[in-house]
Amino acid sequence: MKKVIEFPLYRKYSNNHSFFKVISNASFEEIKKTPKGYTFHLFEIKILPDRHLIHDMIFNFEPHWQVITEEEYDRVKNLVG
Repeated sequence: MKKVIEFPLYRKYSNNHSFFKVISNASFEEIKKTPKGYTFHLFEIKILPDRHLIHDMIFNFEPHWQVITEEEYDRVKNLVG
C-alpha cells in the first residue's frame, strides 16, 4: 500500500535558523535566518540532490528536521523583510 502524502508539510532545523514549507514533492519554500534578518527562497526541484533533500524532508525528517505547525511557519514568514 502506497502512503499518500498531504501537502503542505512544515519543517525546521533544530537550531531555528531555517524553516521549510514543503509544497509538493517538486517544490518547497525556505526561510533562512541571517545576521541581518530573514530571507525567503522558493525552490523548484530540477536536479537530483534537491530531489534527495525534499525526499528526506518528507520521509526521513528526524533527526535533521523538526515538524512544526503552519502557524509557526507563518509567524516566521511575517518576519521576512
